[in-house]
Amino acid sequence: MPRKPKTIPGPSRLSGILARLNQDPKPHLPNLKSIRLMYAYRNDHFGARHFVKEDLPRIRYANPAVDIQVEKRLKSKEESWKPEMVVELKNGTTHTLDLGGKWSSAIFHELMDLSAGPWWHKWKRERAAAGEPALPPPPVQTPKTGAAAVLP
Repeated sequence: MPRKPKTIPGPSRLSGILARLNQDPKPHLPNLKSIRLMYAYRNDHFGARHFVKEDLPRIRYANPAVDIQVEKRLKSKEESWKPEMVVELKNGTTHTLDLGGKWSSAIFHELMDLSAGPWWHKWKRERAAAGEPALPPPPVQTPKTGAAAVLP
């Protein structure tokens, strides 16, 4: 039988993931039908890749009925194309957003402005009145230690 630890265990990995998924503002997008993203597989389009890593899981969690397609293309140094996101709303209109040179938070703001509705504008006004940014800063990544810092 294993020994009981003498210290109180910290929060589990799952509770950290759930806290990130339920972080305010919850990206409830009632007008959104589908999202199609296209960006470089590596070495370019950093804002789009961070958006997919940080914000797309929250959007999927809050809007399970939304069709989300992500296409990661191989891009050579000679090629020159910009990442894009095609947003289709429930009323049938489509909008193509150029993601080149944008931060993931700017991409999230643009998507929310396009498809979130009046609650998002109310949220931004309330946060501006309180002197706070509309979105909280991204979580701080802890540096890897031990073998994880050395291994790929």
